[in-house]
Amino acid sequence: MAKVKYYYDSENLAYRKIKVRKRKKFGVVALFLIASALFGFLCFIVLLNTPYFETPKDRLQAREIDNLKLNFSILNKKMDQVDGVVEDIEDRDNNLYRVYFNTAAIPDSVRKSGFGNINRYKTLEGYDNSQLVINTTKRVDVLSKELAIQSKSLDVILELAKAKNKLLAAIPAIQPVRNENLKRLASGFGYRTDPFTKARKMHEGMDFSAKIGTPIYATGDGVVSKADNTVSGFGNHVVIRHGYGYETLYGHLSKYNCRAGQRVKRGDIIGYVGSTGRSEGPHLHYEVHKDGKVVNPLNFYYGNISAIEYVAISKLANQENQSLD
Repeated sequence: MAKVKYYYDSENLAYRKIKVRKRKKFGVVALFLIASALFGFLCFIVLLNTPYFETPKDRLQAREIDNLKLNFSILNKKMDQVDGVVEDIEDRDNNLYRVYFNTAAIPDSVRKSGFGNINRYKTLEGYDNSQLVINTTKRVDVLSKELAIQSKSLDVILELAKAKNKLLAAIPAIQPVRNENLKRLASGFGYRTDPFTKARKMHEGMDFSAKIGTPIYATGDGVVSKADNTVSGFGNHVVIRHGYGYETLYGHLSKYNCRAGQRVKRGDIIGYVGSTGRSEGPHLHYEVHKDGKVVNPLNFYYGNISAIEYVAISKLANQENQSLD
């Protein structure tokens, strides 16, 4: 039962009831309801935006985000392992395969180069975990580029490997005169006394002393480019182009067993020892050229002599004596 309220009427010296109009009573109730609704809405908004109040949807999204973070973490660990494998392959590629096939290494500036100044990851910016996604995407891109470069490099190595057998067959790798047919190694590569002028001059080959008619062998596969006596001093001589920058010359022959344009194999008889041209006696003058420059033939006899024989020939070749041409 609602309490009855009174007020004191000083004119009539009496207490009278306070009568509340229905209109005012309705306004008070309406104001209270509006205030309560507004207060409730504000409380709901505040609670909704606090971390202590989560809806089922929020919990589901948070769980999905945690799963994604875990997946990115696992992906980055796997990329660490792949990085290690790729670095090992790159190291072997530069320091083993390319060294073996005598080709230039791929510098790190090429292998590890970036993607220019273009922002490739702008569409990934502006999210809560943008940096995680961008960093991982960058790693995938860099790794993909490294693998592409390495794949192309291995394609090159494969082609070099296919050509390696041809290269090995082309390199001058045996003595042009067999040991059993040699009288002696008359002169080696280097400065020697000229037999005619007695002056000390560069001897650009090796002289093998042997009987006239002793077989002379091609020291590597190639094509005969000359079989004539057009070069002064060498008399009858043969020049073989082996490819890969290699060329050999055989001088003072008594006769030929090949002709210009003929393809020969290592070990084929191309002519016979003689003493034609500027020669002091029967012998073979033998030269090896690499990329247009004369080199010591002694470095190319690994194909048919033993280590002991090589040491013996090396001692004789390094003696400063008189050449035969």
